[in-house]
Amino acid sequence: MTTSPYLLPEPPENDDVQNLRSSGAAQRALDFYLKENMSAPVPDMSLFAIKPGISQEEALVHASDLLRSAAATAYESASSHQGNQRDLAFSVVYLIDMAKAMVERSLQATEVRANG
Repeated sequence: MTTSPYLLPEPPENDDVQNLRSSGAAQRALDFYLKENMSAPVPDMSLFAIKPGISQEEALVHASDLLRSAAATAYESASSHQGNQRDLAFSVVYLIDMAKAMVERSLQATEVRANG
């Protein structure tokens, strides 16, 4: 007497199952229910990271420096254009200057609170 072999189902053609396996949410769910030790978190793929523990004042000072650099770049760009392109570049300079003024105002408020 012979028995027919047990046939396994064909794997799905699309990558949905594979995408779920590599999903961070799916991995955390599996870890929670199936593992005693949780998996290591997936590393952040951001372009840069902010130093952990940076103070609000340090962050605002750095933001002010970045805005100053951006304003200098936009101003230089405006100087080399004419017409609408020049107007647009100067409007960027203006927007950056407004943002920088808000950051500097925040720094002043931080200093008053620290000294007050």
